[in-house]
Amino acid sequence: MSFKIVEQAPARLNRSELAVPGSSPQFFEKAAKGAADVIFLDLEDAVAPDDKEQARKNIIEALNEIDWTGKTMSVRINGLDTHYMYRDVVDVVEQAGDKLDLIMIPKAGTAEDIYAIDMLVTQIEAAKGYKKRIGFEMIIETALGMQNVFEIAAASPRNESLHFGVADYAASTRARTTVIGGPNRDYGVLTDKEEGKERDYHWGDMWHYPIAKMIVAARANGLRPIDGPFGDFSDPDGFVAQARRAAVLGCEGKWAIHPSQVALANEVYSPSEKEVTQARRILEAMEQAQKEGKGAVALDGRLIDIASIRQAQVLVKKSEQISAAE
Repeated sequence: MSFKIVEQAPARLNRSELAVPGSSPQFFEKAAKGAADVIFLDLEDAVAPDDKEQARKNIIEALNEIDWTGKTMSVRINGLDTHYMYRDVVDVVEQAGDKLDLIMIPKAGTAEDIYAIDMLVTQIEAAKGYKKRIGFEMIIETALGMQNVFEIAAASPRNESLHFGVADYAASTRARTTVIGGPNRDYGVLTDKEEGKERDYHWGDMWHYPIAKMIVAARANGLRPIDGPFGDFSDPDGFVAQARRAAVLGCEGKWAIHPSQVALANEVYSPSEKEVTQARRILEAMEQAQKEGKGAVALDGRLIDIASIRQAQVLVKKSEQISAAE
């Protein structure tokens, strides 16, 4: 291990993150009673310009009056390139900051973006005497943000998670696609020519590079990497496939833009009973090996070492988090 110790963000369950438009208060109570780990009340893309001010008022009222017990609460503010952003931060944090866990920063482009919002929030917290520090979750959804993702991830001690915003990222990079997440039939390769055989066409994952890079930046700075939206909420199989591939790469959770996607995300990002049982067996085997003065041991015909312990501890800890939440 490096001499540098990476401080970990607060250990929050983040399997599912439900988006709820601030301009649709009729959905607030249902979201509060649902199964999402994190809820972000949206002031940005889901809210029309003429509705921004009222949406902000709706969110402040909801944070103060609705019972959000068991939920991690976030608000997605408008971008730093808009005149809505400063009022989003000032009004929401001043009037409901003690009920807020996170602020979601869209289109994070540079470390200075995070610094600017950190300054505002720090001053408000000090003025109001809040004891709980509000965390930040940043959406990486532009070419600029991806270029600076490592600096963004390290920009503030408030940082907790990085999210991949696939739709705006596609627009920023001028990708030839109009879907929100998911594969593209044109992103693939043909197998080599073989006489007498038809060539196969293999689809690829056009988002593999950016999401893998974001995950490295998040983990290197102790943050949670979260996969963003999957636009076709009528396609649960497609959602699950995208969630599983992100989980394999290292993501801890995925957005839900529709309530039907919450249960799917929770299932994908929860370790199975079989996985947890195996993880506990690994920990028990290593504990016994250490008592016997061994650095490694075999279990079920496979080598187990210190790296195995770390992997097993992650699974067991996640299982314990889920059990506590339930």
